[in-house]
Amino acid sequence: MRVLVFFDLPVTTLENRREYNRFRKYLLRNGFMMLQESVYCKLALNAVVAGAVISNVKLNLPREGLVELLTVTERQFSRMEVLLGEAHDEVLNSDERLVFL
Repeated sequence: MRVLVFFDLPVTTLENRREYNRFRKYLLRNGFMMLQESVYCKLALNAVVAGAVISNVKLNLPREGLVELLTVTERQFSRMEVLLGEAHDEVLNSDERLVFL
């Protein structure tokens, strides 16, 4: 499964910029990778892990702005089409090193 986080945060004041940077750094420290500006993605093993990821994101929300979450299966995520630009194939973006026990 993948957990996608979409956000649109105000950056008009110094406090807003600090909140934006704090939230963005939280996402990066917790294994999210940037797909686009303000769109981040994290691989989750199953629905239980995805639920825990969502709970942790909810605990770290900024005070203002719009933050949305979407959970999709790996099959749905793999059907994403890049219409313009280049797709980046990174190890972090695949489950090829995932070990099932």
